[in-house]
Amino acid sequence: MRVIAGKYRSRPLKSLRGTDVRPTSDRLRETLFNVLCAGNRGALGGRVWLDLFAGTGAVGIEALSRGAGGVIFVESSRKAAGLIETNLHSLGIRDGFQVMALEVAAAIAKLEHAGAVADFVFLDPPYRMKDVYTRTLQMLSGAPLLNSSSVVMAEHERKFDPGPQFGRLQRYRKLEQGDAALSFYRLVR
Repeated sequence: MRVIAGKYRSRPLKSLRGTDVRPTSDRLRETLFNVLCAGNRGALGGRVWLDLFAGTGAVGIEALSRGAGGVIFVESSRKAAGLIETNLHSLGIRDGFQVMALEVAAAIAKLEHAGAVADFVFLDPPYRMKDVYTRTLQMLSGAPLLNSSSVVMAEHERKFDPGPQFGRLQRYRKLEQGDAALSFYRLVR
């Protein structure tokens, strides 16, 4: 596993052994960022990225590498949260991030209380936890954490559809690649 592009391009990232953490593939990460930055290389510049169920931190680190203003990594596993910090340290990244070793619901509540707003939210829970998609997307649909231009992205199995709408959060694009898929959501009025 490696950083695909940007400041830390081609630098390796570590992962945990076993199947508890399933990193987003290099190819899918490249597709994700190509979609977000299509025609606008500075699309992430100065923007805040929220990486939920962050695992190894690969997606959030990719965002930092491509110029995100800040990344908040949320990971409930202390071991995985430690791995994110290890990966950040190995790249020499000392600021512009926060690692929250909390359950997603607790982290969202804490961020809302602090008045945080995310421009991009990426969620990638373990595929087997299908009900977590609904709970998380529903929670985000009413969260002051999102603004009218925020983009929420969910990685999921190709054969599983998390749903087209959650409250005011509506899917506007779905991409499939191999066994995985990405659903893109925005707030509607």
